[in-house]
Amino acid sequence: MSVTFTYSILVVASRTADSDELRAALGAHAERRPTRFTLLVPAPAAGPEGRTAGQEALERALAALREAGLEVEGRVGHHDPFDAVCDVWDPQRFDEVIVSTLPGAASRWLRVDLPHRIARLTDVPVTHVLASDRREPALTAPPEHEKRGILSPLSVLTWGGTPRDGT
Repeated sequence: MSVTFTYSILVVASRTADSDELRAALGAHAERRPTRFTLLVPAPAAGPEGRTAGQEALERALAALREAGLEVEGRVGHHDPFDAVCDVWDPQRFDEVIVSTLPGAASRWLRVDLPHRIARLTDVPVTHVLASDRREPALTAPPEHEKRGILSPLSVLTWGGTPRDGT
């Protein structure tokens, strides 16, 4: 009788939880050895609305990852991603951590050095996956400016500012 060791990885992701890049990285791990994943999605904001939004993001991501054939469970965590990891971290349960972020300046998690902070906390290998945000950007109409005369920018030079009669 042979005993098969199943590797266990904590995956921390929010806006990138259902990204193609994260799914590919998890698939690569699962191809190398039997692996079970726990997806931790920090709530995007404090309070009930944040937890609800986090739960919706988690369910979308779990469906995509399971459809890809991955063994994954999930949970919504504290709105601060480091606190969320602190709440679930168990060195007897997890062998590694994967942190998925947006690239560069778009990532608040990179600005607070989250992957390195998690590595110091857990003392296990931490893999950083750069992923794209699959959400469509919110489009809004540009603000309307009131029509004024050609010399209206100079009105700030007068004592009274903009004339009250609209001229």
